[in-house]
Amino acid sequence: MGARSSTVPGHAGVAVPGLAQTLASATASASASALASALALARALALASALALALMLMLAPVSARAAPPDGLEVLRGEAPQAARGGEGDAGFAIAQGARRFEFPADHGPHPDFRHEWWYFTGRLRATDGEEFGFELTFFRLGVAPPRAPDATGGSRWRARQVYAAHFAITDIARGRFHARARYARGALGLGESRAAPLAVRVQDWSLLELPGEPGAATAPARWRLQADDGDYAIDLTALVNGPPVLNGAGGLSIKADRPGAASWYYSLPRLPLTGTLRRDGRALQVSGEAWLDREWGSGGLGPRQQGWDWYALQLSDGSALMFYGLRDAAGAADAHSAGTFVDRDGGVHALHLNDVDVTVSGYWDSPRGGRYPAGWRLAVPSQQLTLDLAPVLAGQELPTRPRYWEGAVNARGTHAGQAVSAQGYVELVGYARDRSVQ
Repeated sequence: MGARSSTVPGHAGVAVPGLAQTLASATASASASALASALALARALALASALALALMLMLAPVSARAAPPDGLEVLRGEAPQAARGGEGDAGFAIAQGARRFEFPADHGPHPDFRHEWWYFTGRLRATDGEEFGFELTFFRLGVAPPRAPDATGGSRWRARQVYAAHFAITDIARGRFHARARYARGALGLGESRAAPLAVRVQDWSLLELPGEPGAATAPARWRLQADDGDYAIDLTALVNGPPVLNGAGGLSIKADRPGAASWYYSLPRLPLTGTLRRDGRALQVSGEAWLDREWGSGGLGPRQQGWDWYALQLSDGSALMFYGLRDAAGAADAHSAGTFVDRDGGVHALHLNDVDVTVSGYWDSPRGGRYPAGWRLAVPSQQLTLDLAPVLAGQELPTRPRYWEGAVNARGTHAGQAVSAQGYVELVGYARDRSVQ
């Protein structure tokens, strides 16, 4: 996601003063609608350009707020010129050059950059054998860089950050997919992010670092993931027990040719989980494994890039695979597609477009409009790896704007001549279509 891939490609910036005053004067429903239309462009959905679009919508009279343009127009750089701005003109840092990552500090926010996200996907098994997939994602979007002057006179409504979160459950046994989203300004205690201790909150959904065990100074960190929307809720503890995997060149993931079209990107491919999942008021004890993608930058999609397909798979032999395939408007693969293979011994192998062969083996037609791939064969010849992937449910489309598909998948295949299975998540962005124009 969304959309990772995980990912945001491109660079567009815009400086719009007085957002805090705008937020204060806008009605709550209108603000939420505007933010939802733009911020729900998850996972790199060109959040920089999306922010500009949100601001334009919020600054317009409430009565004049027609449906915003398709979010993918923003992603492709087709937003109005006023929303695009120039290169680096908003005062935010861009991802470039080399960086020395520092953990645990880099698990926290990077407000010098316009946007970032904490993207958790995973699989859970209840003690009675029922299986679930889940997505819990937090997005931070900078309204103004930290050094920008405060034009609000110290108003409590002043917000230099706005936040969004997506929460989805794939209830495999019941064949049900459930998704919700929330939005908050970084003010009045509604949304926040900090590094020490790690905390990210969007209203009452949160990622929190738990206190260390007494006498266990070297023990792995533990994070608590919480989300509750009434029908489903999770309260999970993740054990941060492995080194972060840097994607791209030393963690720099380049998404397009223009300056700033990059992000700092790392993953934690295997986070053991324990806790509870509540369904229809009944708490189930669960355990499982999550994948975390972390990215931050200040860019947007390149003008020719249409969308992406992102894959994150945990293999039964201890290895892991991440790959995102960027696409142009004709559906052709973009040269900036990339990924990472982590072998069972922890060795990290960078992957490029020509290192991964993807063949679509099936499709799913959304009742809302649009056709998504719904079956794949992934081959990585350099790793002697071939996997056949299938969704656990066909309909795992999030009804955000724009809509995108992000769901749990299972896979079987071979790795180095041995049979393997895998579980994971796939994200598909750029396939949704309005039925009225098909």
